Amino acid sequence: MKNVTEFRITVSQQVLDDLKHRLQNTRWPGEADGSGWAFGTSEAYLKNLVHYWQTSYDWRKHESLLNKYPQYIADVNGIKVHFQYIKGKSNNAKPLILTHGWPDSYYRFHKMIPLLTEGNQSFDLVIPSIPGFGFSEKTALSSEAVADLWKVLMTGNLGYEKFYAAGGDISMNVTKALASKYAEVVAGVHFTDVGYPMGQEDPATMTEAEKQFAGFVQQWWYAEGAYAMVHATKPQSLAYGLNDSPVGLAGWILSFINAGAPAEIIEEAFGGRDALLTNIMIYWVTQSVSTSMRMYKADAIAQWSGAQPLKKTNVPAGVALFPREAQFPKEWAERSVNVVSFNKMKEGGHFAALEVPGVFADELRNFFYSIK
Repeated sequence: MKNVTEFRITVSQQVLDDLKHRLQNTRWPGEADGSGWAFGTSEAYLKNLVHYWQTSYDWRKHESLLNKYPQYIADVNGIKVHFQYIKGKSNNAKPLILTHGWPDSYYRFHKMIPLLTEGNQSFDLVIPSIPGFGFSEKTALSSEAVADLWKVLMTGNLGYEKFYAAGGDISMNVTKALASKYAEVVAGVHFTDVGYPMGQEDPATMTEAEKQFAGFVQQWWYAEGAYAMVHATKPQSLAYGLNDSPVGLAGWILSFINAGAPAEIIEEAFGGRDALLTNIMIYWVTQSVSTSMRMYKADAIAQWSGAQPLKKTNVPAGVALFPREAQFPKEWAERSVNVVSFNKMKEGGHFAALEVPGVFADELRNFFYSIK
């Protein structure tokens, strides 16, 4: 490995004591009678979660679990990138980079590590924190710029001649860019979503199924898409409150998780209550919520500046459509990626790696080992 140093998470007790003080002194805003989750994150639910956070959640326990697998900091084109690196047990292990989204983190994949590194069909897993997120440098980059870094990380810092990549949510754009720009070194890609109609498509070229999907997306955007518009336009205004209040941070993150999962299964959909809080803690202890949101602004600036759309390539692509994701038709995926495998999954949602890690691990293994 080149320009890589070992890393361990060691959060100071002062940070944890300060968190405890802030949680104890939360000024609750109140909520409309009977509103539940209809106005955003339920205050009743959040109060219950914060009580658990204060009385039962153990960061030191989870810090130790986060340090279970090897972690490193790489200097990639002058930017410090945090990543986990776990070698597969088989002789023919395939190098695979897994990229998280928002509002999660590299922690999204922790349940899948043992599932993907054991057995005869295993992977050398590289699980980075996107710059601006978690323990990487607090530098917000566009998705395409992140893809540029990943190519250097995999081929330069780690020395792989070819590698595989998977992503969804924000990392869908990163993974698309890898396939489009670096087809000579990217052997295959996998997605759980492939982007959404944004009104730029010619309706005459769209199938009936695509038009129905576009209508659904428009309706969803008006109901649930405010977070993305704020991130893409005024992330700094929001950052002051989220970086100062752990309850505010939790409320904002939970609001988006709820957009992809019914309130009654919100914890299950994210892998459990402790998983919810560990993910929130990663944002809190690194003070990275501001730069994480700025990635949306960076992507928006790239789009507004007239950057050319990424070209579709011949890199083999697998797509897994989970039942609680927006149900796009196969032909929509085929517009932007070379779909050679399209599977409608029987269970799971937006955070499938946390909710149904075994199902997702099998999907990745079956796909990547079916291509050369």
